[in-house]
Amino acid sequence: MSSIRTPAVAGLFYPADARQLARDVQALLAAAPPHDLTPKALIAPHAGYIYSGPVAATAYATLRPIAAHIRRVVLLGPTHRVAVRGLALPGVEAFDTPLGRIMLDAAAVRSIAHLPQVTVSAQAHALEHSLEVQLPFLQSVLTDFTLLPLAVGMATPEEVAEVLDALWGGEETLIVISSDLSHYLPYAAAQRVDRCTVQDILDLRQPIEHDHACGGTPVSGLIVAARRHRLTPHLLDLRNSGDTAGSHDQVVGYAALAFTEEIEHEHHEC
Repeated sequence: MSSIRTPAVAGLFYPADARQLARDVQALLAAAPPHDLTPKALIAPHAGYIYSGPVAATAYATLRPIAAHIRRVVLLGPTHRVAVRGLALPGVEAFDTPLGRIMLDAAAVRSIAHLPQVTVSAQAHALEHSLEVQLPFLQSVLTDFTLLPLAVGMATPEEVAEVLDALWGGEETLIVISSDLSHYLPYAAAQRVDRCTVQDILDLRQPIEHDHACGGTPVSGLIVAARRHRLTPHLLDLRNSGDTAGSHDQVVGYAALAFTEEIEHEHHEC
């Protein structure tokens, strides 16, 4: 088995050419509206950049003021192609993208290897796009970091939260949850459903159902952990593919959220 996970969706979800990719990501980041926040965790979408890139960039742009402090990224996303039980590590030493190589955090891997819900599956990671499409954004914003990537399959929110707790760390550790929202609803229906899903996240209500967010399990796990660690969620951006590059007939929803280490939390009814 190779010790390097090579890109699976370069040239499909984002440009395979390094210079073009760097230009595109920097342009998306430059267009992102400013938010004066210090995130401990982010939720970002994972479609092709033409569709969800502007929304993802809104999340990653919030990292610029704290980028120098972030040394480790814990990245969770749903599995789309291979069914796994629990949370799967890739069993490799590094992930490659057109922008370069990201080393995995070997110490962090060892720190969760004993948990029963943590498995190893190179197959779950080999073709999975939900984690891969986040990497060029991270490489474009952060300076020097290691990665702890987990492909989340059949698991409970509590099992996900237990892994997050074990990896929580301090300001050097950023948590990123990769998730889109509703899939293939008409534009107006998607807006209604996605607004309610986002309100559940803002109110730290879980579980988030998979037909409302394909990353519902890792999002729900983050909500459990956020309650425990008293994080406050903030909505940064909420759009769908009909707003960015697609038709209004069938759309996919995208949201960017940041979770900060603050005590105050407002509750609203959807």
